[in-house]
Amino acid sequence: MNPVEVIQGDSPVILGLPHTGTWLPDDIRARLNPRGQVLADTDWHIERLYDGLLPGATTVRATFHRYVIDANRGPDDASLYPGQNTTGLVPLTDFDGEAIWLTEPGAEEIADRKARFHTPYHQALAAEIERVRARHGVAILYDCHSIRSEIPFLFEGVLPDFNIGTNSGASCDKRIEAATAELCAATGRSNVVNGRFKGGWTTRHYGQPQQGVHAIQMELAQSTHLATETPPFAYDESKAETLRVTLRAILERLAALAPELRA
Repeated sequence: MNPVEVIQGDSPVILGLPHTGTWLPDDIRARLNPRGQVLADTDWHIERLYDGLLPGATTVRATFHRYVIDANRGPDDASLYPGQNTTGLVPLTDFDGEAIWLTEPGAEEIADRKARFHTPYHQALAAEIERVRARHGVAILYDCHSIRSEIPFLFEGVLPDFNIGTNSGASCDKRIEAATAELCAATGRSNVVNGRFKGGWTTRHYGQPQQGVHAIQMELAQSTHLATETPPFAYDESKAETLRVTLRAILERLAALAPELRA
């Protein structure tokens, strides 16, 4: 199994999909406990939700599950949210703080997973960013995510439907943040900018507006497009079609902004 799938397009927009993969090597799957094997922390159906919304968009998708290694964490495993509950580069618990392994991976195995999965994903993503920037003079990385709307271990209450992360404004031009927030607010749905989720390592690492690379993360509450946020995590076609109207408008707006953002 190739750890990363790339579809090259001619748009200035790149869609990052680090958490939609469900593949695990057999030896890793066998070491997950029954709770871990449910793969509850997947960004369920996000690749389907965004499919075809922006013709010409490049997509970079990790095929492996985040329990193998989290492609949206830094290779040094530094916490993205110091002082708050979170999961690491190779998660030892799920989002509810419950153990997922029969035998936890050690340092040597984690290093091997970095080399086999994390590094190839980011090499591919970096290459596409550079290709798109060379073509357009600018690249806009839109990192696609979703998460359960209620997870007491990670946050209080119910998560807003739209959670926009720009590393507190540092990862992209303010026009990208403003346009995305405006379109989310226009739906009447709950939304927040740089709330509980300010953007993961991908957004923070690649977002270098002064170098012509802009990055923004969209974390969707899964209640916006799933029939149920518990197994079998079914896709709700009706919910999704309504949501896709907004997501399409966001991506089209970002693509239209690109010529104004050339470094």
